[in-house]
Amino acid sequence: MVLDAHQHFWDFPEEYAWMTERMAAIRRPFGPEDLAPRLAAAGVDRTVIVQTLNRAEESLRLLEIADARDAVAGVVGWVDLAAPDVDDLIAALRAAPGGAKLCGIRHLVHDEPDPAWLLRDDVQRGLAAVGRAGLVFDLLVRARELPAALETARRHELRFVVDHCAKPRIADGRDDPVWARALRPLAVLPHVSCKLSGLVTEADWEGWTPADLQPYVERVLEWFGVDRILFGSDWPVCLLAASYEQVFAAYAGAVEGLTAGERARVLGANAVRVYELPKKSGLPMRASMRR
Repeated sequence: MVLDAHQHFWDFPEEYAWMTERMAAIRRPFGPEDLAPRLAAAGVDRTVIVQTLNRAEESLRLLEIADARDAVAGVVGWVDLAAPDVDDLIAALRAAPGGAKLCGIRHLVHDEPDPAWLLRDDVQRGLAAVGRAGLVFDLLVRARELPAALETARRHELRFVVDHCAKPRIADGRDDPVWARALRPLAVLPHVSCKLSGLVTEADWEGWTPADLQPYVERVLEWFGVDRILFGSDWPVCLLAASYEQVFAAYAGAVEGLTAGERARVLGANAVRVYELPKKSGLPMRASMRR
């Protein structure tokens, strides 16, 4: 089984302030019917949908999509971590249609003005609630926010997943020492995993090659190990630089030197374990995504 642990759906691109004119390729709605043929072409069986707005309404909509499609294995949604009733907010998501597929929570941390936002007392209480609920917290951070992410992970035993390898500045060259110094300590913590995702849009959109990604892939594999790396396409954001098939081929090629069992973990089994996803789906992905 191959599982894409990071993809998105959205209806109203005008709600995204970061979606500039340069991003015309993704400034339209994207839904399951757009993704299904891409998954079939790449041989991907299941996915995890990840939030893109700090808004509960979006999380409810994603859970509804998951509820209607057996091949959507899980949803990483959003709740207001700073809310005093955050436990109730999480419970409400779980009680909603599709709520059984809620497997994680995420906040657009790298969009917060304060690089230490994660360390606010109210946010820390919210993260404790995520842990009590048995959910994963996805860390959407860059190098600027990694020190706060490290301190947060040291304070909490809940499972963390670093999205997009913390977005190294690949387009600036083949090395990012600030990113490396900030990310490597997180890998020491056994309850922190890392998504092999989002790298093509950190590279030169027009001229990137798989070789540009390889040094960063090798580093996260060295730091986190093959048991704590999860493949994710970051579709449709990846369309700014590459097709779904190109992204999958780049990551699959980057781990070609691993054993068959290790590749299977990176390309699916690790996500099933970390997000505690069901190991089997009632319908094949190709069929269920067309429902």
